[in-house]
Amino acid sequence: EELKAPLEEYVNKRYPGLVKVVRNQKREGLIRARIEGWKAATGQITGFFDAHVEFTAGWAEPVLSRIQENRRRVILPSIDNIKQDNFEVQRYENSAHGYSWELWCMYISPPKDWWDAGDPSLPIRTPAMIGCSFVVHRKFFGEIGLLDPGMDVYGGENIELGIKVWLCGGSMEVLPCSRVAHIERKKKPYNNNIGFYTKRNALRVAEVWMDDYKSHVYIAWNLPLENPGIDIGDVSERKALRKSLKCKTFQWYLDHVYPEMRRYNNTIAYGELRNNKAKDVCLDQGPQENHTAILYPCHGWGPQLARYTKEGFLHLGALGTTTLLPDTRCLVDNVKSRFPQLLDCEKVKSSLHKRWNFIQNGAILNKGTGRCLEVENRGMAGIDLILRSCTGQRWTIKNFIK
Repeated sequence: EELKAPLEEYVNKRYPGLVKVVRNQKREGLIRARIEGWKAATGQITGFFDAHVEFTAGWAEPVLSRIQENRRRVILPSIDNIKQDNFEVQRYENSAHGYSWELWCMYISPPKDWWDAGDPSLPIRTPAMIGCSFVVHRKFFGEIGLLDPGMDVYGGENIELGIKVWLCGGSMEVLPCSRVAHIERKKKPYNNNIGFYTKRNALRVAEVWMDDYKSHVYIAWNLPLENPGIDIGDVSERKALRKSLKCKTFQWYLDHVYPEMRRYNNTIAYGELRNNKAKDVCLDQGPQENHTAILYPCHGWGPQLARYTKEGFLHLGALGTTTLLPDTRCLVDNVKSRFPQLLDCEKVKSSLHKRWNFIQNGAILNKGTGRCLEVENRGMAGIDLILRSCTGQRWTIKNFIK
């Protein structure tokens, strides 16, 4: 109720003729609400901010200066944190904004050329944005297609904008000299199933902008490339927009804007791995510190995302993000143990001990030792995942890339 008549009264008294309150006929979610705000704005520069963002003195001048120099820049003030419990401001280090292959946003280290310059006040090239605050030339924002109105609620629109701006002739940067602060809320006011909407929105981004790399988004969410079971809506207008703007390829973006992003083009198959002798459990990475793969009731989330590659590697766990962070570990037969090890593939010296022969509904056989990955049923004591001489057990994986 406070957001109805009391809000109108407050705005009219405090900011007469300056602030407009725009109301949708129905709940549209953050993405389409921001588009409606842009339509109502008349100024040359448009800023988009969460309601729980506060501004420091002098935040605007550096932003306006950069856009005045080049109207095709999307500018992100640096974001500090406001603790929800006591409103204490916590300064964050200077960062660029990246994302995982699920298209969840994240802070990443600024690029090497920024560090090499030795000037912490310089703008930071960023592949995408966290999303709580950005400023853009109003007409340029319209020219590149705003945010995607076909997305629902929130999540993914910030990644789509970053990719689109870079591919279609613009740029995106974080300004260390412009600072805002954002309350990191412990509970989000959105639909409880926000993961579904983020997944749906991510698939829209993949289909429109990512070319052959769209498979990475499907792999990250453990969805089949064909018939994923999610209606992402019509993306023909977004594809037509990309064509009309004569945008670059996603390969160019990875090479020049986000070279830190890990790539998984060598994937042949992915998803849960099940054994014909124990169909209710799946291969699972288990506790990270144990470095040993296990069997666990199937749920299909990150710890059970198996990925079989052209080289014969069998990775287990959520896809990695940037090269500055650990990659997904791979299954290794170290000869000494009867249990399969999960190790950093690049650090395993013996090439054959980390390579496996596998075909759908067949054995998983280590090329170095000749032992098979199998299930051992110990009755009341449970089921073990072991390495031993092959007895004919068969494995199936959820998705194959044709």
